[in-house]
Amino acid sequence: MAYLLRALILIMTIGLSIVILSALGKVDVFQLDHLRLAMPFFIYVIFAQAFVMFYFIGVSRLTLNIWNILNTKENLSDLFDTPPEDLQPYIKKTRKFAQDSNTFKRQTIPWTMLMLTLGTFAFLAGGAHDTGLIDKHVHSGLVYGFSAAVAIGFFRQWVYLGKAHIHLRKIKALYMISDQSM
Repeated sequence: MAYLLRALILIMTIGLSIVILSALGKVDVFQLDHLRLAMPFFIYVIFAQAFVMFYFIGVSRLTLNIWNILNTKENLSDLFDTPPEDLQPYIKKTRKFAQDSNTFKRQTIPWTMLMLTLGTFAFLAGGAHDTGLIDKHVHSGLVYGFSAAVAIGFFRQWVYLGKAHIHLRKIKALYMISDQSM
């Protein structure tokens, strides 16, 4: 899943570059101006960032569910065929997994939200500029802010998608959870 999400955010970054280059008059994609490119692009940004955000929320939720099962010692049969007498090694490893998954979520979701917020404002300001309500510089400034958020967020998401992928593999291997389940 992490590889799919990495592909989605890579396509998102390429799409942003195409829209910006089209606005600057450097490329002519399908003879469309940047307004007609920006509309499907921003819908795609919402789609890609929603997937990334929910992936990190899901990884964190899975880890916390396992952590809660171990600490309450209820439903241990969900994790083990025959629960061991000493759960301390599992609790110690799962505590580290829970801290890591929380860190992954805290390091990526704010960038996702910033991208979506600045992208929405830039998109709406583009429409306002097109109708003559605001100056071009306001729209351009929002687009530059959005671009900076995408650049920083892209690298953070790329790194933490890789870490979350490894994290998920380790915790699933520890509790013998199938790769298809979440």
